[in-house]
Amino acid sequence: MQTAQSYNNHPHGTPADHIQLTYEDRFLRRKVLTLASGAQLLVDLPQTTSLDHGGVLITTDRAEIRIEAAPEPLLEVTGDTLHRIAWHIGNRHTPCQIEDTRLLIQRDHVMADMLAKIGAQTREVVEPFTPEGGAYGHGRTHGHDHSHSHT
Repeated sequence: MQTAQSYNNHPHGTPADHIQLTYEDRFLRRKVLTLASGAQLLVDLPQTTSLDHGGVLITTDRAEIRIEAAPEPLLEVTGDTLHRIAWHIGNRHTPCQIEDTRLLIQRDHVMADMLAKIGAQTREVVEPFTPEGGAYGHGRTHGHDHSHSHT
């Protein structure tokens, strides 16, 4: 079984394989992953790391494994005052994917109820989730070290 290190900001070559991971699954330190080809890969990073959609894992034999955001259950949020709705979501430190005409958040009935009370419309969807990383983090709403991980 190969092991790998993570590079979110790495000039990519042609990937040898890929893996789809949910938002939560893209936050890891040590785990055996099953790639699209069926091969297994041990990710053993020195610290818990947020893997970004479009990032790569580099195996010990220098093969690149592309990280893709997997479809997952989300809430699509729309409304006339999307900037105000986004503020309320951010005020609750909820990961949010911001687009021109909608917001995407993880499904949460408490958030859906709150959003309805401020005039937002919600709809359940299943899509890849790539929320904003925030001012201090890449891929997560908290800061982390951007140095390369080595195994």
